[in-house]
Amino acid sequence: MDGPWRRRRRRKESAIKAGNMWFSSQVGAAAADPYPPPFASFLERQGPSKKRRRRRRRRRRRRRERSKVMRGLEDAAGPRGEVEDEDEPAATAEDEVSLRQWVDQPSRPVDLLQCLHIFRQIVDAVNSAHAQGVVVGGVRPSCFVMSSLDRVSFIESASCSESSEDDDLTSGRSRLGGGSSRMVASEEPSGGVEDEKAAFPMKKVLQMEAAWYTSPEEDAGKPATFASDVYRLGVLLFELFYSFESLEEKFISMANLRHRVLPPQLLLKWPKEASCCLWLLHPHQDTRPKMSGVLESEFLNQPKDSLEERDAAIKLKEETEDQELLLEFLLHLQLKKKEIVDQLHNTIRFLTADIEEVTHQKSILSKKSCSKLDKGDRSSKEKLDEPLLDSVKDEYSFNSDARKRLRPDLQNSIQEKHYNVGAKDPRPKKVQQIQENPLSKSSRLMKNCEKLEAVYVSTRCRTVKQESQPGNKFIHIISSGKGSSFRPPHGSSVDDWDYDVENVGRNEWINPFLKGMCKYLAFSRLKVRADLKQGDLLNPRNLVCSMGFDRDKEFFATAGVNKKIKIFECNTILNGDRDIHYPVAEIINASKISCICWNSYIKSHIALSDFEGVVQAWDATRNQVFAVMREHEKRVWSVDFSLTDPTKLASGSDDGAVKIWNINQAGSVCTIRTKANVCSVQFQPDSAYSLAIGSADHKIYCYDLRNLRIPRCTLVNHMKTVSYVKYLDSLSLVSASTDNSIKLWNLPASASGIIESPLQTFTGHANIKNFVGLSTSDGYIATGSETNEVFIYYKSFPMPVLSYKFGVTDPISGKEMDDTSQFISSVCWQGETSTLLAASSTGNIKLLEMV
Repeated sequence: MDGPWRRRRRRKESAIKAGNMWFSSQVGAAAADPYPPPFASFLERQGPSKKRRRRRRRRRRRRRERSKVMRGLEDAAGPRGEVEDEDEPAATAEDEVSLRQWVDQPSRPVDLLQCLHIFRQIVDAVNSAHAQGVVVGGVRPSCFVMSSLDRVSFIESASCSESSEDDDLTSGRSRLGGGSSRMVASEEPSGGVEDEKAAFPMKKVLQMEAAWYTSPEEDAGKPATFASDVYRLGVLLFELFYSFESLEEKFISMANLRHRVLPPQLLLKWPKEASCCLWLLHPHQDTRPKMSGVLESEFLNQPKDSLEERDAAIKLKEETEDQELLLEFLLHLQLKKKEIVDQLHNTIRFLTADIEEVTHQKSILSKKSCSKLDKGDRSSKEKLDEPLLDSVKDEYSFNSDARKRLRPDLQNSIQEKHYNVGAKDPRPKKVQQIQENPLSKSSRLMKNCEKLEAVYVSTRCRTVKQESQPGNKFIHIISSGKGSSFRPPHGSSVDDWDYDVENVGRNEWINPFLKGMCKYLAFSRLKVRADLKQGDLLNPRNLVCSMGFDRDKEFFATAGVNKKIKIFECNTILNGDRDIHYPVAEIINASKISCICWNSYIKSHIALSDFEGVVQAWDATRNQVFAVMREHEKRVWSVDFSLTDPTKLASGSDDGAVKIWNINQAGSVCTIRTKANVCSVQFQPDSAYSLAIGSADHKIYCYDLRNLRIPRCTLVNHMKTVSYVKYLDSLSLVSASTDNSIKLWNLPASASGIIESPLQTFTGHANIKNFVGLSTSDGYIATGSETNEVFIYYKSFPMPVLSYKFGVTDPISGKEMDDTSQFISSVCWQGETSTLLAASSTGNIKLLEMV
């Protein structure tokens, strides 16, 4: 009869047989159940003891944690299946690779010294941790990366942090060495067995790795010990010395390894290594060797000389690679510095040429000035002041237009020959001011020296690149505006230049950069000429949306959300010292007014657009509307009269339509449809058929009204809504956007497609959400800012020329206060003068003048 021990033995044998059958059937479908129970767990299913139930609960809890980790791993996988770290770039094949990925190469050739070298490094790291009393826990291939020179580093891996030994691993991580905190995982192939032979699916392997490297005592629910790390070293040693050809073979071999069953091929080819594996994989932790015993074993010490030679060779190769890397860096740095030297050499060459040219021109002008002065009678005192007159005349000749705008009576003061000798200072006040002015100019010049230098270098290099042609042996005279600029021939040195100074001097020499710099430095500040005081200044609905001067610049009109157009006389505002300024005429509209525009031919005609989508034309003298246009479906932002055809009017709306009107006809003449809201329209100054459109899709469209099928050109460079477009001249366009920038564009004379590069980008003001106004005059560009300031730019330079901040006064206390909600809402030049009209969002209007 069978005793109880025989029945128990038969139950165990049947359980083992059932477990083997189950494991073989589940190998091919490991992804369906990522964490099947370890094979040894079948032996525990013999009864419902409390201890076994607790163990099963702990195992189920660990599986759930592993599943969460793997789900996070899959979510973090990149397009190539890499788990990327945000702080560091992904490893490359030439840099370092996961040890798991290296071990699982199908049919990997096993090199004795290479495998021993890798294993010895890991043993040293684990021994170092044990010496400090730290249980590593994460001795798995996925927790290590290997460099191209077989240097192994411990990393923090998702696959080695899901078990209960996380605390021990964290405490020993800093002691085990550096390495990047990332793990490389290959993408799981979609094919069948052939794909698995090509590359093991990394996700499946990582899912099974935790079970392979779990020691028997840990599987029984006990905590990890130093002996557990030794067991994991045995599993790692087996993977290093045995290469698998398929994933199925790997799963079966790793399952047999739990029972210390090694493949026959390993026993025949690597008997010492197989013996060491069995030694490290002993099921009883007390029987396993200590780390000191592993290090002193014959297995690691017999090829010690070969390993030391290999290590020395690797160190030598690493040092060589470091030297090569340093050499590559130094060569790259040398190349960059040579490029900088070449640029500096060209800049110095340009500067030398320009200094020589300016010196010659100055000497010519000085000679001409002296010869003219010698013809008249001059006192000895006048001769002493001759250098002063020379400097005044040079400055005046270089910037006569700006001087006339700044001081209309400057020419009379320069031509004055007789000074008051009896005075303390014989020079008149005008001349003293001119002499003192360069000092302030010099300080402003030095303040913006770097920006001016950048503009000069870019302009100079661009001009030489465009104008210099190979084989040209003659001097290049580059015309620009009124003057011309001397340029050396291509490839010639400064000493070889030979030019006719008198020939150059006979032309009116104005270098474009010098002209721009003189324009930039012509004015020092913005002066308040008049402060427009209105009765409804404290009205919160007093924002000024648009302003404009009439044909003769005698009257100006303001309009905004108060639904009124107020017309003021300039001389009354400038000359009258009054508490409140009353308009000479007032037009009341039914809706908020967004834009106004005077007719440049018919003095009293003014057009307006409002928030209801209505465009109207009024006679301001009679205070009477004579044309109402209601075809727009939404708010109209902009309206503009043509300068060459006073009957033609353009309007742009939120409905994406631009309509061309004739004030003598009932309906619109034509319509331009765009894909986004239209914020601004303006006719070209010398053409009734060219129209510029600023759109909310960040683009500017230039249309020829004779061909509305496609725009003549499209300007693309703004990052946000284009709020304003204004012509600087017939071939230059200025655009403002809520991306904090203003851009200057050069429009092609003939048809063109897309233009992406502006001539200049002006920055310094703040504009991200409001319409702050834009106006141009004689190369100067005025704009508002959301800092409640007015900024003036000149077309040649990207930085502001002048600025003026509107003060905010408390109406009760009368003290200055800081209100960040206020901004400049509109600006307008008084024709080609230095006078500017500016209004804030509270209705505060000032007449400013550049002085």
